[in-house]
Amino acid sequence: MDLTGAGYVSNFSSLDWVIVGAYLLLSVAIGLYVRRYVGDMADYVVAGRALKSRLAIATMVGSELGLVTVMYAAQKGFTGGFAAFHIGVVAGIAALVVGVTGFIVVPLRRMGVMTIPEFYERRFTRGVRVMGGAILALAGILNMGLFLKAGSLFVGGLTGLTSDVEIKIVMTVLLLLVLFYTTLGGMISVVITDYVQFVILSAGMLVACGLAVRHLGWGNIVDTVRASYGDAGFDPFHAEGFGPSYVIWQIFVAGLVSCAVWQTAVMRACAAESIAVVKRLYVWSSIGFLIRFMIPNLLGVCAFVYFTQHETMSVRFTPGDGSASSETTLMAMPVFLSQVLPVGLIGLVGAAMLAAFMSTHDSYLLCWSSVLTQDVAGPLSGERLTTRLRLVLTRVLVVVIGVFLLLWSLWYPLKQDMWDYMAVTGAIYFTGAFSLLVCGIYWKRASTVGAYASLLCGFGALLGLGPFQEVCGLHSYAESLTADRVGLATVSASVIAMIVGSLVFPNRKGVTDEVRGSVKSGASTEVRNR
Repeated sequence: MDLTGAGYVSNFSSLDWVIVGAYLLLSVAIGLYVRRYVGDMADYVVAGRALKSRLAIATMVGSELGLVTVMYAAQKGFTGGFAAFHIGVVAGIAALVVGVTGFIVVPLRRMGVMTIPEFYERRFTRGVRVMGGAILALAGILNMGLFLKAGSLFVGGLTGLTSDVEIKIVMTVLLLLVLFYTTLGGMISVVITDYVQFVILSAGMLVACGLAVRHLGWGNIVDTVRASYGDAGFDPFHAEGFGPSYVIWQIFVAGLVSCAVWQTAVMRACAAESIAVVKRLYVWSSIGFLIRFMIPNLLGVCAFVYFTQHETMSVRFTPGDGSASSETTLMAMPVFLSQVLPVGLIGLVGAAMLAAFMSTHDSYLLCWSSVLTQDVAGPLSGERLTTRLRLVLTRVLVVVIGVFLLLWSLWYPLKQDMWDYMAVTGAIYFTGAFSLLVCGIYWKRASTVGAYASLLCGFGALLGLGPFQEVCGLHSYAESLTADRVGLATVSASVIAMIVGSLVFPNRKGVTDEVRGSVKSGASTEVRNR
């Protein structure tokens, strides 16, 4: 976005570039160092299942509090005011409940699975695993499809590199760095870098929030939000704001799904040293799930107040007719930080945010490439892939997915808030996965036919994407086909499909008893890596 003539001059200096560059070099060095500890797929995908409590918590929070999370959460604060805080509240409560009860994640860790589709095979059939793995990877890759766009907008807004060529060069360099150390070190590399990034990111975010509030004044922030949004800026249930259906959708998406169904979070549970560590991980990470939304929400609110009161930039970011594009509101937070943070500190915050960018990318790239290897290629080959071939294939897929992400970020038009885009694309997978996990673990009559039907229902979530609506001629129904309504309808359809399919087409009794006993006892049917 061109901010020429809008009074935009970033405080980012040469010293700040040195700080950012030093951190990026540290990340590369870590990737090279940990390569020696990767011996097999268990090391590469779940860090040998040896994570203890402190490291597990740090890597969980560090991965989930990524630059993309900061960007879309800040955007929600910018467009919704303090009412956006409800997303973080439900996320924190859900993680706490999962930690106390062990819902879903403890049975998965007890079984020793490395991916959720691996559970599908043990509970249903190999075909369900292949189909579920393919859908999981497709949805996951599309879900992270705009990560690079968010990263480029952040770098441009913070540093003043606003030309398209400069932003694309920075994007490419960042992606190459992530591909480099993720390809070499796998989950061990991810865990160690996440730990470092967690420390840097926590410090940077807290300092940024403190300075932002000090610069604007708390009373001024509250008064401006009230004047602009009214009660809708504070009450998430208000009809002119988020509304009841959106809040219910967030309880499911930001709450339960993000911590207990989404594969990148479940990978941390599968990598934990024991079941006790799994529970402890979620109990303490609930704080991280809370603040990963609320702190960026606050930065977004501060950005809104700043631009509302800015003489020249208010026309770009907060026009009176509400015509600011999604990309504009997404870029508001980093531009705001570039104005209020001093030299040196802005470099620290920039390093923290770029650390978060890399943290999320490495986890997601490793996750989806591992799923394609373990749950699609492996079963289709009759489990004849050797450990060496699996490692090579996973590393190749990391690169292939990275190239796709670069192209997708440049091509796809963002027609809605980024968080809503991610919720819709993720729903292609998690609406069916929720049914398979809950019913497969806790309902003995769940059948293979029900599993297939439930997975297929997830594609209904595509109706929530703006460009998909335009292609299908449904743009006139856009007000009705919102992300929350489409999502709630899709998850309801998936559950119904599982129940009806299982009751009408039950598994043979012997098969049901066998898989049910395997799930309860955690009996090992480990993938054979010859």
